[in-house]
Amino acid sequence: MSQTQKITLSGIFITLGILLPIAFHAAGTNAGKIFLPMHIPVLLSGFVVGPLNALIVGIITPILSSLLTGMPPMAPVPTTIMMAFELGTYGLACGLFYRKFKWHEVLALITAMFCGRIVLGLITAVFVYILGFKNLGNPVIYVWGGVVTGLPGMVIQVVLIPGVIILLKKSHVLKEGGKGVES
Repeated sequence: MSQTQKITLSGIFITLGILLPIAFHAAGTNAGKIFLPMHIPVLLSGFVVGPLNALIVGIITPILSSLLTGMPPMAPVPTTIMMAFELGTYGLACGLFYRKFKWHEVLALITAMFCGRIVLGLITAVFVYILGFKNLGNPVIYVWGGVVTGLPGMVIQVVLIPGVIILLKKSHVLKEGGKGVES
């Protein structure tokens, strides 16, 4: 896959990462926290465009979404910045585990989801204990609460994303072993 193709696809993933949450928020104010729609394009990008581009997709998507739509919020809790770390880790880890280390797509996905939550816990601890955002509470409870609330979204991700990857491979859009778009 050429760098031009990766950049173009990264732009599409960022766009989806902004549009999907808007659609879910139309269903209810908590639908984003429950179904985690911004996570789906970021995780997919790790499989398709590789770790570095997916890292950038994961960092840019919540920041651009916050600037354009106000979701995720910047204040009173800097959720946008915390999500940039979390989603950047999702993209980077998915790309590394699937494309570099050749892991099975489900194992790469679940491991990336786990890594993202660890980074979210670490960055939450930085915000609480170093930067003084005491309103976040205990970082472990904060992350665990997000996991429990977002469990339906995590199930959707584990079912949907490997299915999309299999379809992309069968249609020869994605080469076997995650080598990107065939030309």
